[in-house]
Order: sequence, then structure tokens, then C-alpha cells
Amino acid sequence: MTGPVLPGATLGILGGGQLGRMTAMSARTLGYNVEALDPDPSCAARFVVDQCHTAGFDDAEAAAVLAKGCDVVTLEIEKISLASLDAAARYAPVRPGSAVLSVIQDRGRQKEWLEGQGFPVGPWRLARTGAEAGAAVEALGGRCFVKAVSGGYDGRSQVETSSASEAPAAWAALGDETCAVEKALDLEKEISVLVARRPSGAMAVYPPSLNHHEERILEWAVMPGPIPRSLARRAEALASAIAAALGVEGLLAVEFFLQKDGSLVVNELAPRPHNTFHTTEVACVTSQFEQVVRAVCDLPLGSVEVTRPGAIVNLLGDLWAEGEPAFGAALALPGVRLHLYGKRAARPGRKMGHLSAVASTADAAVELVLRAKEALTR
Repeated sequence: MTGPVLPGATLGILGGGQLGRMTAMSARTLGYNVEALDPDPSCAARFVVDQCHTAGFDDAEAAAVLAKGCDVVTLEIEKISLASLDAAARYAPVRPGSAVLSVIQDRGRQKEWLEGQGFPVGPWRLARTGAEAGAAVEALGGRCFVKAVSGGYDGRSQVETSSASEAPAAWAALGDETCAVEKALDLEKEISVLVARRPSGAMAVYPPSLNHHEERILEWAVMPGPIPRSLARRAEALASAIAAALGVEGLLAVEFFLQKDGSLVVNELAPRPHNTFHTTEVACVTSQFEQVVRAVCDLPLGSVEVTRPGAIVNLLGDLWAEGEPAFGAALALPGVRLHLYGKRAARPGRKMGHLSAVASTADAAVELVLRAKEALTR
């Protein structure tokens, strides 16, 4: 299919987690019908879509069935098998498609592609055995992160090492599989940039988000990130070039490390809506969820203008350990909004929702959203 996929058509989403849920809600606002596919029969998107197909992400036949009923298909998670993407593509455009995912799904292949295209990455080595992992840690100076090349997010599937002697055990803990060994960097900040790209090549780039992690899980994010404009322009230019080189159709989030020497290196790529840009729902003219629908349907992209600084803080299942959080206390603070994902079971470390806040400055927005989170446990 060529040309715009207009409202009234059906959008398919591979994945039914919170990102799929919020994408579906925006698609409905724009007038689209929505179908989703997810292995969890009680996934977050189930009750906001017209039809939810319960099937594994490697079930190519189910992906084809989804696509047969849709005019365009997108995704909210990288774990979709390439065979499923290709099966769906026989019946509807899949944006982004398997060519993009084949690069991004494998951390080693992603880094090799970035290096081959001339984009900056930190020092790293591929390790296929425990001995190779030890040699890589030794070569990289001792303090490293050993990461599985596939799967893993929010700090999962990675082990920090301080010496080469620890590397074989780290490799074994990750399943005796090929790993990427990354040198621990001297970091100043972590930022991300979100690029929207239409099939025609037209792009829109959101200002960088400044991100703060606790135990490798995103704690809060704020945009526009309070960083020098020269740094923002560098990050935006790099992210735009990466999206164009990959040929992304939809969204591409580029996570960057800013080192203390002022250099930027790419950490990871995500071809979908991104946790650090939930702020766009309250801070920007066009949210990332409306933008991904516009992009994959080949509609004019929305304005990425920041109308007021905004921040979000993640709400993990740990907050429910002592009972229902005090949502009323948080919502009593002017400028604060609550976003819950409709997940039935609260588990430690599971993202159950987020709070957002707007204020006159980025720092004030962060202060307000953190105060709102504190109010949940009073």
C-alpha cells in the first residue's frame, strides 16, 4: 500500500503492553480501529482495542492473521521475531519492518552497524565464551558491563564486573550465550532523542530528554532537558542521521551517554515509543503516541514544540506492597497527572504507571513530580 492510511482504517500493533495501550488510545482519538497481538491474555492493551490476538511474538501465522485484518502494522516491543514481521508484511505494510529490527534486536549487531556507519559508541567487545569475556574485560580495563546480546531491558540481562576474573561467571549467569562486553564510562548525564519518520523520509525530532536511573531502571525524565543548546543540536543531528541511515518508518529513540569530557556516545536504539518520552503527553503539542500513529500511517507529522517543561516519574509495583498508593494525595498537587497502565498484578520492578507534572522550568517539573511520588506513600 502506498499513500496515507486515513482515519477509519485499522492499525495493527504487535505487542499489547503499556506502549501498545497508549498508542491504541491515541489511534482511537484519531479515528482508527485497532487490533493488537500479545502472548498475555490480560495484557494492558486488551480493553482499549477492537480485537486482541493472544499469541506468541514468534507465532508467524498469528502475525499474518493480525495483518490480514489491518491496513498498516506497527510494534511496541522489539522482541517480535523477524519471521512474524515478514509474515505480517505479506498482507499489510509493517512499520518499522524486519530490516530495522534485524539490526536493533541483537546488541552486538546494533553496535557493529553503528560503528560501520561512523556513529560514536563506547569501547566494547563481543564475547562468545567465558574465556573471551574475560579477555574482553581485561582489554577494556576491568570495570565493564557484560550484556546479553538479545532481550533484556530496565537493567536486566547484564552484569557489572570490576575485573577480568569476574567475567566468566558473569557470562555464565547470562546463560552461556554470546554477550557484548562494554567498558564502563565516566558519565556526566544520560539523554535521549526521539525521531519520527514517515515512509517518504520526512522527519520530526523532539528536543532531548534528560534521564535519571536508579538501579538501571528509569526513575524520572524531563524535557526539554536542561542542557546546553549546542549539545542538544549535536544529539538531534546524530539521532536524525541514525534514523535516516536505518530507514526507520515510525519512531526511533536514541539513548545517549554524555561523558565527562563532553563527548556523546550512543548507548541503545529503540524503534518504538519510549519511556523517556512519556513527557510528550503533557509537555508537547503532539505526544509520541499520536506521532507514531501519524508516522506509520504516512500522515503529516505533528508539531514537536514543547509548550511547557514536563517531567515523569515511573511507578513500580513495589509501591503497592503496603496496599493501594495514595493517588488522591498526589493528584492534589496542581500540575500533576496520573497515568496507570491497566495491569492487574503489581510485582516488584514492574512498571505499573507513571506520574507526570508540568511547571515553569524543567527543574521545577522534576521537583514537583518527585514530591507527588512521595505523597503516594504518606
